[in-house]
Amino acid sequence: MKKYQLMAPGPTPVPSEVLLAMARPMIHHRTPEYEALFIEVRSSLKRLFQTSQDVFPVACTGTGAMEAAVVNTLSAGDRVVVVNAGAFAQRWLAIARAFGLEVVELAAPHGDTVAPARIAEALGRDNVRAVLVQHSESSTGVLHDVRAYAEVTGRTDAILVVDAVSSLGIADLPMDAWGVDVVVSASQKGLMLPPGLGLLALSDKAWAAAKRATLPRFYLDLAEERRYAVKNEARFTPAVSIMVGLREVLRMIEAEGLAAVFARHDRLSRATRAGAEALGLTLFPKATPSPALTAVQVPAGLDADRVVERFATQHSITIDGGRGPTKGKIFRIGHMGYAADSDVIIALAALEQVLADLGQPVDFGAGLRGAQKVFAEKS
Repeated sequence: MKKYQLMAPGPTPVPSEVLLAMARPMIHHRTPEYEALFIEVRSSLKRLFQTSQDVFPVACTGTGAMEAAVVNTLSAGDRVVVVNAGAFAQRWLAIARAFGLEVVELAAPHGDTVAPARIAEALGRDNVRAVLVQHSESSTGVLHDVRAYAEVTGRTDAILVVDAVSSLGIADLPMDAWGVDVVVSASQKGLMLPPGLGLLALSDKAWAAAKRATLPRFYLDLAEERRYAVKNEARFTPAVSIMVGLREVLRMIEAEGLAAVFARHDRLSRATRAGAEALGLTLFPKATPSPALTAVQVPAGLDADRVVERFATQHSITIDGGRGPTKGKIFRIGHMGYAADSDVIIALAALEQVLADLGQPVDFGAGLRGAQKVFAEKS
């Protein structure tokens, strides 16, 4: 018998109570039952996003939500700044170029970040309409300083568009308090759901930009979504089962408390990093690490993809490797959403065995001791 563990940086495990809720008989989306669900979800999403604005759940992936953010706020030929320090930043680049935007690329090596001063310089030099950035760059394990970016962008006419796919419900991102203009996310990471639901919220500044935007859109027209949402109606057939699961997830998050959710992810992150370092491994991020996952460099001469493969074949644990320039050089362990202390202990125990099997010297128990010291700390 094998017990499967999903510890990739998304998708993430779905809690049993959420699975059971989604397994109930299908309901129609033009009924009072769905309207009551939608009302509850809309209210809870505002608290999760920490905003007074409407949050729109759209049946699409996180990439669909990113595209929606672009086409609803910009016009062909607009100049945008893209903070490029990882694989998902390159998705912003691809979307922007696909819609004829002029891109000012602010690049940093994978594992690093872009200083807010560089954004301020670009905003001062160019007529920039938007700044596009990840909050948590899950390909590298870096958490960008969105708060500082918002302070810089807020002094200009440009809007700040943030991909929070791997940070919503994981790292603090108070949309209104920080002055973030667009937040996009998705269902399959901190929200502990199957893939298939994108989430977006726009500030007043972003809605003003939307009135000027001329990029083509139909399915992802957020002005139309808002027109239906204020009546507690779905514009098109929604992802009904995922919406049912989302209601359960939001209830779980509110029962735990948003601050406690952030603290739990921070603890899991610190423990995983401590365990990896106790085994003599080097953490990959040079900048602030994301609490969603831990990215670790492998020793010289070892292929990180072999670590990922051994996790799967010998321990039935799914983790992930690097992308692009980090392929074969790093592995990534996710600890987001439906994750607890015991998951980290299991992953580190497996890591010790995998390293030994691959010929690396291992002080068995060192990784576990490193993590448990973090778990033993008084909060």
